[in-house]
Amino acid sequence: MYPIPPSVEAEVFAVIPEALSYGTRKSDWASVQVHGNATPTFLEGPCFDAAGDLWVTDIPWGRVFKIAQDGTVSVGAEYDGYPNGLKFLADGTALIADLKNGIMKFDPAKGTVEPYLTRRLLEPFRGCNDLCVAKNGDVYFTDQAQSSLADAYGRVYCLRAATGKLDLVLDKIPSPNGLVLNKSENALYLAVTRANQIWKINFNADGSTGKVGIFIQLSGGHGPDGITIDEDDGLAVCHVGMGSVWLFDAYGEPTLRIKSPKGRMTTNLAYGGPGNRTIYFTESATGTVLKAEVPVAGRKLL
Repeated sequence: MYPIPPSVEAEVFAVIPEALSYGTRKSDWASVQVHGNATPTFLEGPCFDAAGDLWVTDIPWGRVFKIAQDGTVSVGAEYDGYPNGLKFLADGTALIADLKNGIMKFDPAKGTVEPYLTRRLLEPFRGCNDLCVAKNGDVYFTDQAQSSLADAYGRVYCLRAATGKLDLVLDKIPSPNGLVLNKSENALYLAVTRANQIWKINFNADGSTGKVGIFIQLSGGHGPDGITIDEDDGLAVCHVGMGSVWLFDAYGEPTLRIKSPKGRMTTNLAYGGPGNRTIYFTESATGTVLKAEVPVAGRKLL
């Protein structure tokens, strides 16, 4: 439908050192998600803190890594969970979307991870994946688990900051994954991995869910994973299995492809660096964080 966009190759920013690798140790998560293959690490959830340091999660081993600006890696926390998406809050703490536990609260100063929201009414979540935070503090998150086209039970929720009420935004989704609000916060973009699509969820004037449609249709790979947004409302999309990050303008037209020089498991991303004009993204198969400069600055989400 569109001509092939120009492409650039990313460069390595940081690699999880061998000393922090779990080698060939088995995990329940890996037995399902990567068919039992060895997972020394599996990175997700990159997010910068206010000091400019990058944090990433290590799903199968319940760890949160801190990556300093010189690429040095240290363990910020280790706990019993499967941490995936991570977003910092204005107070310096962070929320984690955890497949095993729900939404967790991470305090990097203390190195602690504690339950924050683990169920809706009396029903536990099926398996939380990613989250984003609105300007007013509302937290949108995906409950993905093993949902797919064959069993589309995935959901998007919103935890309202003003009232503490948990609203169901949308259900019956075949694998809801990364999500981000547009600049006006009257629409939510959602990566729907098993459909290989980005959906646009429009909100009505009263905040209720309005029309939902397909905004971008990808092909190949496993589908879109993490997504984020730039100052012009253009999307950056990690295409897991394709070893790429795609950039799209506000109308959904592809403008750039960033290729991984490592593996093809490009899972999640964040803007950072000088002027917020560099995309940092995780390549989970090799425990690597890659980076590439881009033409348009990313939106500040803190």
